[in-house]
Amino acid sequence: MSENKSEKMSVANARKAEAIGREVLLQGWVRTRRDSKAGFSFIELNDGSSMGGIQIIADKDLENYESEIKRLTAGCSISVVGLVKESPGKGQATEVQAKSVTLHGTADSETYPLQKKRHSFEFLRTIAHLRPRTNSFGAVARVRNCACRSIHNFFQEEGFLYVHTPIITASDCEGAGEMFQVTTLDLNEVPKVPDTGTVDFSKDFFDRPSYLTVSGQLEGEIYASALGKVYTFGPTFRAENSNTSRHLAEFWMVEPEAAFFDLYDNMDLAERFLKRIFRDAMEQCHEDMEFFNLRIDKTILETLTKIVDSEFVRLPYTEAVEILTGSGRQFEFPVTWGCDLQAEHERFLTEEHFKCPVILYDYPRTIKPFYMRVNDDEKTVRAMDVLVPKVGEIIGGSQREERLDILKSRMAEQNLDTENYWWYIDLRRYGSVPHSGFGLGLERAVQFMTGMTNIRDVIPFPRTPGSADF
Repeated sequence: MSENKSEKMSVANARKAEAIGREVLLQGWVRTRRDSKAGFSFIELNDGSSMGGIQIIADKDLENYESEIKRLTAGCSISVVGLVKESPGKGQATEVQAKSVTLHGTADSETYPLQKKRHSFEFLRTIAHLRPRTNSFGAVARVRNCACRSIHNFFQEEGFLYVHTPIITASDCEGAGEMFQVTTLDLNEVPKVPDTGTVDFSKDFFDRPSYLTVSGQLEGEIYASALGKVYTFGPTFRAENSNTSRHLAEFWMVEPEAAFFDLYDNMDLAERFLKRIFRDAMEQCHEDMEFFNLRIDKTILETLTKIVDSEFVRLPYTEAVEILTGSGRQFEFPVTWGCDLQAEHERFLTEEHFKCPVILYDYPRTIKPFYMRVNDDEKTVRAMDVLVPKVGEIIGGSQREERLDILKSRMAEQNLDTENYWWYIDLRRYGSVPHSGFGLGLERAVQFMTGMTNIRDVIPFPRTPGSADF
């Protein structure tokens, strides 16, 4: 309580009927202000705690009514002390009769870019420092926050230990080579090895080529091999020059890893996990999700509800190829056994053939990384992808190769230097166990949950080719 005995409260709580009769202190930003002929102003105040704002009624007898209140414009920041009352207005339970309004910061209406009109998402990306004040991006931030909370709650309740894996690494988990290099060398005067002319990394900070991580999986396996069930959740980086609506150079990944888990345990975990995140978003961010369903994608709530209520289909890759080739559909990318399925194939399976999420498994070994367990047929590996309608793959994972000799042969197949992975190989040498895990890109999941069409709009500050602003 402050000295004036007003209760500091969020707008979200002040909008609830149970706040009626309480004197509150509200603080936030003006969305709109309009003056009545009766000599008072209606101010819509929002503080980011909810999609909707709350209506403030400021009478003309307030001491700063003429000097400040009547000059309030969109973007101004204010504090309001007042009494929460039942609102006669449609669509709102409460309003606040102001006893005082304090102006903190002005916003020049001539230059403030967020006026009361619709702005394109492309334009809003150019003002990423202000776009969280819009309905769309405030809602994205709250849903993203809900998803992160659900991720931690889910794994903690499942008995997983949260571990922090390194952001700087010398290992390429995916073997793709699309990594950002980390160096302290002066790029204008790179030291060279005299005989070969190659870069002399002995002069660099880590004494070897080092990179920003593409995944925390390999380090997660270390802890799973000692502590049973772990998960890592943090930023990952891909130096893939893809300027598309589905790619970012920096994004967040959650990666569980569990000892004594086979592929089927992994599938069950992934299904429970997705259902939990989607259910929590619909229940805990109801107003925001209704907004996305109304303004962005009119089917999103129906889609999420169906996923939460459905049983995911388990389908071997080989059977998926048979379904696709026998469908009579002319795909942009032809399907043959051994190819990596594209989004159009994955969406056909989930949206048209099965009409529910599908977990594909047992992929050809030639298209998957070295760490995935080889099946007895020696042609496929214990990989899995969880596919959902509208986007296709949303989770990728596998049972890991726990056999020392086969792991080494797989690394040789993919021309990987085993010396760089000596510690990873050691895990198979000392007390190796069957284990599995998967990865979920947070932004891909939030994009799916909100219906936003561009992944750059579900991360606060997108990092893409040629763009590292803010």
